[in-house]
Amino acid sequence: MFEVLIWILICFFLPVTILFFCCACCAGQRYQVPVIYYTNLIISILIYHCMTFFWWEILHGIVERFFYYFAVTASLYFKSCIALERYCFIACPLLDCLRQTKGSVLVCVLVWVLCIVSVGLAVFLYEFVRLIIYAALPAPLFIFCLAGTLKALPAATSVPTEEKRRIVGTLVLLLLNYFLINLPAVILLTLNLYPRFPETLVDFIIIILSLFSSLLDFILFAFMRKGPIDRLLARLCCCSMESNNTGDVTDVSTDRSDHVVRDEGKEETGSHDGRDGEEVESVR
Repeated sequence: MFEVLIWILICFFLPVTILFFCCACCAGQRYQVPVIYYTNLIISILIYHCMTFFWWEILHGIVERFFYYFAVTASLYFKSCIALERYCFIACPLLDCLRQTKGSVLVCVLVWVLCIVSVGLAVFLYEFVRLIIYAALPAPLFIFCLAGTLKALPAATSVPTEEKRRIVGTLVLLLLNYFLINLPAVILLTLNLYPRFPETLVDFIIIILSLFSSLLDFILFAFMRKGPIDRLLARLCCCSMESNNTGDVTDVSTDRSDHVVRDEGKEETGSHDGRDGEEVESVR
């Protein structure tokens, strides 16, 4: 079963990754997506898909282990760059250095160099706990970008509504992919380097997580460009607005009914007071 998963990853996801790489290069300028960050992300995905074919050498060989961790760490950091660029597009539109060609190329070069140096030191010095720390560094950035984007959405009047939906969907997808798939996979792979853990079960889980991560990376491209995803996001927003409006209507109706009951109670008390007054006068 484990070998079947590896062949699925190599024979299916590797060609699809190359196809998405070509699509990202062709559609980047047309749909105004951060194409440079996404193409570098696809390159890192291609590297660790190719290294998955040498899975047993990753667990026992230094060079193979370095390339695999190098690709995984680079993919995490390029996803962080995409999240930061999407946040700046909403919250800081004047700060467009991350969207310009020179600035984005410089950021990508710095990411590659940082990954080579940091992962190289961790692998060749056998300090594998560093790899978990490197993988955990983007966590505050993903949370900050999503929270800051949601806070800055009402003030971004110049950004179209469809673009806002795509940006929020991209950040949510990146956050879920990171916390549910990428970070657990890195932690399990690092712990798998120690002989205490059952290798077969952990290897199986890591490959499954890699499959889901690759699938979400492909979906990420759909969230970053105009297309059928806009209709899906619009329907989701309409459903949420309808549920909110239904809740508001029920609240208003309950408030009105309370007011009606109170007014009727006041009228009844007033009528009773009038009758009591008439009876007192008749007695006098």
